[in-house]
Amino acid sequence: MYRILLADDEGIMLNSLKHIIESNFGSECEISCVKTGRAVVEQAENFRPDIAFVDIHMPGLSGIQAIKEIRRFNKTMVIVIITAFDKFSYAQEAVNLGVMEYLTKPVNKKVILDVCMKAMHKVDDMKQRRSDDLKIKEKLEIVVPMIESGFIYNLLQDSGRTYQDSYEEMLDIHDGYGFMEVLEFGDSQEEGIMTNAVGVSVRASRFYPQLREIVKDFFDCIIGPVMGNRIVLLMTLAEENIKYEERVEIITRTRNMVHKLENMIDSRFRIGIGNVKSMEDVRGSYQEAITALRESENHVVHFSDLPIRQEYDGDYPRDLENKYFERGIKADAEGAVSCANQFFDWMVKNYKDYRDDIEVKVLEMVIQLEYRAFLQGGMKYGFRYRENYIREIQSAKGFEELRRWFLDKTMEVCRSISSSREKNSEGIVATVRKYIDENYQKDISLDEVSRMVDISPYYFSRLFKQETGVTFIEYLTSARMRQARILLANPDYSIKEVCVMSGYSDPNYFSRIFKKYEGITPSEYRER
Repeated sequence: MYRILLADDEGIMLNSLKHIIESNFGSECEISCVKTGRAVVEQAENFRPDIAFVDIHMPGLSGIQAIKEIRRFNKTMVIVIITAFDKFSYAQEAVNLGVMEYLTKPVNKKVILDVCMKAMHKVDDMKQRRSDDLKIKEKLEIVVPMIESGFIYNLLQDSGRTYQDSYEEMLDIHDGYGFMEVLEFGDSQEEGIMTNAVGVSVRASRFYPQLREIVKDFFDCIIGPVMGNRIVLLMTLAEENIKYEERVEIITRTRNMVHKLENMIDSRFRIGIGNVKSMEDVRGSYQEAITALRESENHVVHFSDLPIRQEYDGDYPRDLENKYFERGIKADAEGAVSCANQFFDWMVKNYKDYRDDIEVKVLEMVIQLEYRAFLQGGMKYGFRYRENYIREIQSAKGFEELRRWFLDKTMEVCRSISSSREKNSEGIVATVRKYIDENYQKDISLDEVSRMVDISPYYFSRLFKQETGVTFIEYLTSARMRQARILLANPDYSIKEVCVMSGYSDPNYFSRIFKKYEGITPSEYRER
């Protein structure tokens, strides 16, 4: 079925065209007739014709003006001009507007039919191309996720550049750098762990296509497959270094993405973000994203907002050894000591005749834990801090005394990390509090102080509340109110001057805030 629009202000011409087309093509065509340029534009929107025969001179908009309007929203309609004016300027403009034919009246039946057949063939060709494009797009919708999944798998296997060049060519990746986000989902979050990970991973196959669409709305990225209750995202970049503002913008966009995911999909989501790495080393960004997830209970956390971690690739029993380091770094003394006990039991059970090797392994694990604590600022380092370690280990009488040394050192590291974290957090917050106390009269924002201490606003806001018991805004307002009370006691300053000197530009707003905190207006406070 071809939809054909006939436009001419002469009723005889319209009836003639309609009769010729209907008598030769019959039920293949649905025809609409109009007599004004405005009606041509309206029918082009409502009737959506495949082919239009348009006269140039009609009441209101001319045929040329009507075609110009149509081309703004419909580039594919096949248009034929039929006119009594054989002017070159008209013909030239018609060509510029993509008109298929320019016919001058009178036009005989054979020409009309030939042009109509030509237009129908052109419509058929366009429909076929659209159909082919849709088929290709449908195939790509199936193939592209498979290619992206293969690429992510290849990167995470840490197999060098095996197949990487081929994947980058297929996915049209030309950037030399990138970072990874690890998206984790579950029914709910309890103490930083997603519940019902297995059940949700089964459901993930159903919501995966929808998740891909949502993620693509926020980031131009490569999306990996469902791996348990996690999906890895790779964002490529042309440059390695990103500014503080760019990092915060990435976090903000990711937070908005999580919000939309949770609104559209019946699951809870968390995301860890790694730093930018070269494409050869982008797996390190994945490890950082995993660490960010493990070390924080936030919905979205960037690795740069956490103390730096180093990954350890240990031998048997690897999982237990990793847990030892993980719990030790978290200053979980009870957990780290438990892991150390279990690991020591495993060594004695399997290698009790190799005392020297057990001593080496104990020394290695303690030094590794201390080194990791040092890298994250949890311990001081001195060249001779371990001068007695070898002597103490070798002089231990029996395995139980060696075990005690192992556990004591583990406890010492955990206590050091815990103490250092408290001091670091207190130091950051103390710096900001001092800045607020000294600059309360300025226009201070959360973004400003977060940049000052080089922590994202979201992470700093949480840290500030943990350390002070109040939000950043509450503390800033309290500091300003404290100063306002002092200034109001001095009659030399007007209420407006007190307002400005306390950090506010609007006296009415200042009065509302003051009354909210003090229960009375600034004027009433001064009178009392």
